[in-house]
Amino acid sequence: MKFRCVLCISDWTRGAAVESPILPSKRKNLMTDELSIRVERSFKNIAPESWSKLAGASKASKLLPYNPFVSHAFLSSLEESGSASDKTGWLGNHLLLETDGGDLIGAVAGYLKSHSQGEYVFDHGWADAFERAGGRYYPKLQCSVPFTPATGPRLLVAEGQDRKAIQPALAESLKEVTRQLGVSSAHITFLPKDEVSVFETDGYLHRTDQQFHFINEGYADHDAFLETLASRKRKALKKERRAALEHGISIDWLTGSDLTEGIWDQFFAFYMDTGSRKWGRPYLTRKFYSLIGERMPEDVLLVMAKREGRYIAGAINFIGGETLYGRHWGCIEDHPFLHFEVCYHQAIDFALSKGLKRVEAGAQGEHKLARGYLPVITHSAHYIGHQGLRRAVADYLQHEREQVEEMSEVLTEHSPFRKGERQDI
Repeated sequence: MKFRCVLCISDWTRGAAVESPILPSKRKNLMTDELSIRVERSFKNIAPESWSKLAGASKASKLLPYNPFVSHAFLSSLEESGSASDKTGWLGNHLLLETDGGDLIGAVAGYLKSHSQGEYVFDHGWADAFERAGGRYYPKLQCSVPFTPATGPRLLVAEGQDRKAIQPALAESLKEVTRQLGVSSAHITFLPKDEVSVFETDGYLHRTDQQFHFINEGYADHDAFLETLASRKRKALKKERRAALEHGISIDWLTGSDLTEGIWDQFFAFYMDTGSRKWGRPYLTRKFYSLIGERMPEDVLLVMAKREGRYIAGAINFIGGETLYGRHWGCIEDHPFLHFEVCYHQAIDFALSKGLKRVEAGAQGEHKLARGYLPVITHSAHYIGHQGLRRAVADYLQHEREQVEEMSEVLTEHSPFRKGERQDI
């Protein structure tokens, strides 16, 4: 593969950018077109129609299920709203692989980070250790969807292109970008299992973690799902759902044209109230919600709880081709079990009603296990330039992977499903 590569190197003190050549890749494959790699700072300079040709980034994709988080609409909304920007420590450095004619055939959404906030794969310990030893960990290159701990394609390849050739080229190019930028490392988080081998083959370190997902085994409705649980667990969940809706609470599903500015105002108040207490400083701006409401309303589901004629709590979800992705919730009134109802039970109800294959309910949370969400291994890949830090991290990750696997097995054995009914994930 022939490369004509240009890298946008950011000046962190002035916010400027200069161009520097990247050395040609030594990787060989069967593609004969001359290709170029460039790093683009802003989605404003990436045509939505070009990005939508990448597998999984649009509903028209035939190769991968639609993932709303890698869509141009979602990523550009994060940027334009000021949620993920240079001012918040997320400076866009998106890797684009283009033909000589300018056609986008591969991409990786990436950011130069001055911190490790909003990532959900924690490397603060690595940074502290490296800096105590005299190194400089930040800035680093983060390839992920900001504030979104959801698995999705990271090595994006256009429909009709040779994935087996392009994905390794993108992985190798990320290493070269990291070296040319002079930053410590590159981190690709929440990547699908089938991309892990691409990165491992190229020398990246493999990290695992755990989430809890609901798997739809073809249940007709929530009651059919409950029938697969042990009797004691089934009774407990039914009681929990009844208790959550006491005090005259009702639930609405809002999507599409339901998502008015007035609704976003109410949901944002929930988000700010709960987020300020939970995280200290919520990541997303009010403008972000207006933008996604404008650009991708059919991909958004708000589960809103109402009491005495006004909304008191809500959870935001994103609707993919096969998956409902639960993100965050907020409330202005506290009621027992309402969080579980709005975030987990209602998500299952919606997924079953739409024939979706799974619900991903976000990061962490062993309390999800009792509600039918089973442990699932998540994956990330890490390139670390400094050999001493790399060796230390590699040793740490080997032990961590073993611990994650053991914990997953233990938790699965304690799932609420009847013996023989446990789902294969």
